[in-house]
Amino acid sequence: MTRNSQPTRLPADVYESASAAAWVNSRTVPQQIAHWARIGRELEMSPQVNHRQVVRVLEGSISYDDLAEQEQAIVRQEWTDRAKAHRAALDYASQFSAAGESYSELDEDGNLVIRSAD
Repeated sequence: MTRNSQPTRLPADVYESASAAAWVNSRTVPQQIAHWARIGRELEMSPQVNHRQVVRVLEGSISYDDLAEQEQAIVRQEWTDRAKAHRAALDYASQFSAAGESYSELDEDGNLVIRSAD
């Protein structure tokens, strides 16, 4: 008999990132984590991609320009995914409301809308 899943402990930041990315990508959190795991597995096994160099760029220890084109594409996608996850997790309206501050924003037509503190 094969197992469909096995309980695994994850660091909170990984779970939170997966949760945000899952929402953006219309996946469940477990589906998002499995997706990332498959991508990571393929990257590490790929003879065409220097995984260590990609990781070093993502850590900020070497320049993006030091990568080959395919590696640069992987880094750009990771940056895009991280930015989407970060934007999805932002909730300025709640933060301003909790602080009792008003704020302004543009509506879908580009018109200024002022949100009061109350």
